[in-house]
Amino acid sequence: MTLTPTRTLLDEARAANRGIGAFNVVHLETAEALAGAAEDAGLPVILQISENCVRYHGALDPIALATLAIAEASSARVAVHLDHAEEPELALRAIDRGFGSVMYDGAKLDFAENVATTRRVVERADAAGVLVEAELGEIGGKDGAHAPGVRTDPDEAARFVAETGVGALAVAVGSSHAMTERVAAIDLDLIARLAAAVPVPLVLHGSSGVPDETIVRGIRSGLVKVNVSTHLNGGFTGAVRSYLSAHPAAVDSRTYVAAGRAAVRDEAARLLALFASTEHSIEKEPA
Repeated sequence: MTLTPTRTLLDEARAANRGIGAFNVVHLETAEALAGAAEDAGLPVILQISENCVRYHGALDPIALATLAIAEASSARVAVHLDHAEEPELALRAIDRGFGSVMYDGAKLDFAENVATTRRVVERADAAGVLVEAELGEIGGKDGAHAPGVRTDPDEAARFVAETGVGALAVAVGSSHAMTERVAAIDLDLIARLAAAVPVPLVLHGSSGVPDETIVRGIRSGLVKVNVSTHLNGGFTGAVRSYLSAHPAAVDSRTYVAAGRAAVRDEAARLLALFASTEHSIEKEPA
């Protein structure tokens, strides 16, 4: 199947009041697992390559070409997205490479500079039919938009989207990156107000630290794109550790890496179904 534009997947999910999983690729096996998860779940998925991932592989093309090839070969609908690019030139290269969307992360810039640089990326992306995701700088301060206590202001968010023309907005509502425990609380009232103020899909970063039922409540309140990385990385690593513990003489890395790949595939499929479900036990819980 050919690549699916990210915009198409986001628009469909938003219209149906569902969420869609956006999962980070770390290496070839992750991309294989995530595409397989979408096939198992019968649902679309967004594969994300971060600037950190590009740095790990030494360049964009090695991991980008592999991920694009896996996405194109999958029987599922798969979009490929560049995540958290603080360097605008990297976002422009991903646009040229054929990504369905890019995130330009100007959150460390002041508002005016963030708007100006984001708009430049949007102009190039629009010409190629590529969606741009962004997040605000003023809301984050020096520690970024997802530092503890930071929140997105709905009025500022509406102004930012209007001035930049972005197609999706990452919002700070209580989650934080790289959490290994799922204990974060997100502000559901703020999410609802942001969804009412901003005419584009909302994105939750740092979802690994948010419990399942809280994520579903967030989707019901207006979140659309749900980013998960650390949680899946933990599953991969745990499966590798378990395999090596059970097979201490193993030397073929394919054996234990395959265990990690299988673990990610299973958990990613579960999350895709969770985010896309319109039925959930939260309706039975007290308000």
